[in-house]
Amino acid sequence: MRTNSGTKLKRSEPEIVVKDGKPAAVILPLKQYREMLERLDDADDLKALNLLRQKSLRFRTLGEFLKGTRQRVVRPTEL
Repeated sequence: MRTNSGTKLKRSEPEIVVKDGKPAAVILPLKQYREMLERLDDADDLKALNLLRQKSLRFRTLGEFLKGTRQRVVRPTEL
């Protein structure tokens, strides 16, 4: 980060922005922000995985799967 005079600043901890005497925002290094987003994404993935694991699995044969698909496969000779 640079100041108005162009000198470089290093910040290791988040900065809290206060508005009307109350915390309103946080400024943190970009690397820390990206790591936080990655952890949130991982947490969402784990939540979705846990929901999937609660459901019972039902396996279908290839024939059952193909009967359930409505799309028709177009062969190159039919184009």
